[in-house]
Amino acid sequence: MPADNTIYDWPGDIWWSVEGPLSAIRTALNPGRLEYFGRVFADLGMRPRGKTVLDIGCGGGLLAEELARLGCHVTGVDPSAHSLVIAREHAASEGLVIEYLCGSGEALPIPDASFDIACCCDVLEHVGDLERVISETGRVLRPGGLYLYETINRTFLSHLVLIKLFQEWRWTRLMPPHLHDRDQFIKPTELIEVMGRHGLRNLGYAGLMPRANPLTLTLLLLQLKRGQLTQLELGRRAVLKLSRDSSILYIGVAIKDAAPDGIQR
Repeated sequence: MPADNTIYDWPGDIWWSVEGPLSAIRTALNPGRLEYFGRVFADLGMRPRGKTVLDIGCGGGLLAEELARLGCHVTGVDPSAHSLVIAREHAASEGLVIEYLCGSGEALPIPDASFDIACCCDVLEHVGDLERVISETGRVLRPGGLYLYETINRTFLSHLVLIKLFQEWRWTRLMPPHLHDRDQFIKPTELIEVMGRHGLRNLGYAGLMPRANPLTLTLLLLQLKRGQLTQLELGRRAVLKLSRDSSILYIGVAIKDAAPDGIQR
């Protein structure tokens, strides 16, 4: 069955609260994401300060706030009105100016060629129409703009870890059932092909893997289940690092090229 996205409308703060079921994203995933983004900016000789950035599927603003702290002018888009309330309140409490808009990746409420950078992290494996989301992303980027993405590879290992270990096995699960659907996981070759059809040329990608070995990760999940760890602490202990192994998660960058005749795609 398709991924169940109703978690993003659960009551309360699921994003920033220490016990929030998604707070580990900040401590486990964001460090690796920001390291990769930093490498991309350095390799391309780009300074993020002052760049306009669209965070597609921004949720509660975990990544949007990191980008704002780099000096970017950030706009976040998400279909969950509840998550956007949390995002706006938290940004205000941190003194950050971020514009948040309600909308889906399939129909971005954004004019053509509006952004220097578009980010889409931990989102593509949840969307109903991947082709449309990538088409919309290409539409809102300026020629020469960057697309920074991160998603889940469709492999035996990703199914074992993200479906079985994290969702289904009673003694280790930390996410609700059906949050992910293996059939919506995307192989890098598939994503590169879709991006190419919409004027986004892939420049490369890397894997993201936990620093903790599989045994340690399992023990950490057991500690979480026993109440000996918070979600936030789990993320710190199981932080992900950049890797050549992209069998579970991968993070990459593409660039929007101008059409050969100079007409913007």
